[in-house]
Amino acid sequence: MITSLQSPHVEAVKALLGSRGVKERRERGQYVIESVQNIKAALASNETEIESIFYTQEGLERLGSFYHSNLIEVSPQVMKAMTDTVSPQGVLAIAKLKRRALSELKGLKSGKFAYFWQIQDPGNAGTIIRTADAFGFDAVIFSDSSVDVYSPKVIRSTAGSFWQTRVLDEVSVDEIKEFAKKTASALFATKSDGSLSLRDAARESVGKPSIWIFGNEARGLPADVEASLGAKSVSIPMAGKTESLNLATAASVVMYAVANADK
Repeated sequence: MITSLQSPHVEAVKALLGSRGVKERRERGQYVIESVQNIKAALASNETEIESIFYTQEGLERLGSFYHSNLIEVSPQVMKAMTDTVSPQGVLAIAKLKRRALSELKGLKSGKFAYFWQIQDPGNAGTIIRTADAFGFDAVIFSDSSVDVYSPKVIRSTAGSFWQTRVLDEVSVDEIKEFAKKTASALFATKSDGSLSLRDAARESVGKPSIWIFGNEARGLPADVEASLGAKSVSIPMAGKTESLNLATAASVVMYAVANADK
């Protein structure tokens, strides 16, 4: 059992979670998974390689029955020092960082994709991934200069969905445009003054691949990016007086509408 707060294991995990975490994660090709729910989902995934699991006795009991070749017991104090949460659940995993390629998405059954341009909020990113999983989207794709999808805040807020839907990052506008061309996907961009209503756009997408595009939380989707993509603009009808919706809320509304357009 590891009891020392100066253990190299502790320092290695803290480096993945700290202020230089993005650089550490990319250089080492690893990321941290916290919470029982997330670790169970990762263990159930055939595409995720978990390199090690740190645990306390209480955390191991919460995790239940499973097998892993590299289990490392730590004291409750060490676990608290290693985690990024206020109330750790007594279990933490280190997984191999694996990036997907757009080519892996060709020929998927429903062909529903969501593309997010330069979004910055980890809570939004996590909620978006969870929503895409709930409504059967084939993939969530993040542009370059977006939040790091392997950050602990994003991973935690997906509540297990990170390993149940496909997540891609660092995908440029040019790459998504080329992918749309190769897959004959319709492109729809959400904006407050879109020419198409969401209901009409969702119905138009039935039976064919589609990519739904969302802009940055503060700046939206720039006109030149929208023009470059050649996307149809879509607005969400709102009966109240609010001028706009939070990004994650807007994405949830759109994904629900698209998922239920043929019902």
